[in-house]
Amino acid sequence: MRNELPAPRRRRVILAATAGAAALAVLTVATLNRSDEPPPAAAPAASATGGDPAATPVAPSPSPSPSDVPTWTGPTAPSIEDGLSKGSAQAPVTVVEFGDFKCPSCRHFAQKISPELKRKYLDTGQIRVFWRDYPIRGKDSWRAALAGRAAARQGRFWEFHDLLYGGAKLSDAGLRDAASRAGLDLARFDRDRADRAVRQAVQADLDFALQLGLPGTPAFLVNGELLFGAQPVAEFEKAIEKARRES
Repeated sequence: MRNELPAPRRRRVILAATAGAAALAVLTVATLNRSDEPPPAAAPAASATGGDPAATPVAPSPSPSPSDVPTWTGPTAPSIEDGLSKGSAQAPVTVVEFGDFKCPSCRHFAQKISPELKRKYLDTGQIRVFWRDYPIRGKDSWRAALAGRAAARQGRFWEFHDLLYGGAKLSDAGLRDAASRAGLDLARFDRDRADRAVRQAVQADLDFALQLGLPGTPAFLVNGELLFGAQPVAEFEKAIEKARRES
């Protein structure tokens, strides 16, 4: 996949579409006709336009015309249900993770990096974490994403998330075993992962990530600033501290 990232100024605009309140708004989602196959690629990466917000006029000026007002012209962020977030709603920094349950680097982040960030920032109310599905590694990725959404409907997404990254198989039998170990009602789990609304929600996240031009998984938006890959803990700390200073 090409490593074509949005320009820094464009990434700042992405914040309005991805973090906190905007991520929780009820917005349009895409549709999908098949329940267990990865969907096709979406539209090209988005762009943004606008003037320089730091410019200070030396004299009063007329009200700006509509063409002078900074405008977000990129993709609309799908909603994120509460079950796919964790941390204080008052946290000054939001961390949005785009992940794939089949991604080895995502597993490394979940097992080695996330616990350190949890101890230092999540448990102390400094960050709120949001999950977005980016299932780009085939049928297993797609099946696991649907299962994660079904677990979220029973309020057990993060427990299920940890089991998948802990080595659970992504076959149908493996996912049902993980669901059982997470304490889920298996009959409801099976119904929910076959629900068309669940498929739509996963499709919407996938489309959104592709439209943003994210180069792969894991990808993170830290108050809207892109951090790509399972970087060392120090890089996440640097990004979070910078976001805290600017918030």
